[in-house]
Amino acid sequence: MYALCRLIDTVVSIYIWLLIASVVLSWLVAFNVLNTHNRFVWQVGEFLHRITEPLLAPIRSFLPNLGGLDISPIVLILALYFVRDLAFELLCF
Repeated sequence: MYALCRLIDTVVSIYIWLLIASVVLSWLVAFNVLNTHNRFVWQVGEFLHRITEPLLAPIRSFLPNLGGLDISPIVLILALYFVRDLAFELLCF
């Protein structure tokens, strides 16, 4: 059972890092630090978008419109920490 808990912890941690990378990449593209005409940047951005968007889209649908501020990644990170801690509480102890 401990191995399952470690697997859940690892998967959630990797997903959180991918989510943070997606946010940072979107900021770098928005401020014209990175150019999406570069094939590598576009592929990385597309990969991160495909990985993170399925969980971010439902959160964005119920959050209020805050103008240009998107807090859905913060909400998702908090939810992922909650799920990880809940899994540890129910499965590992």
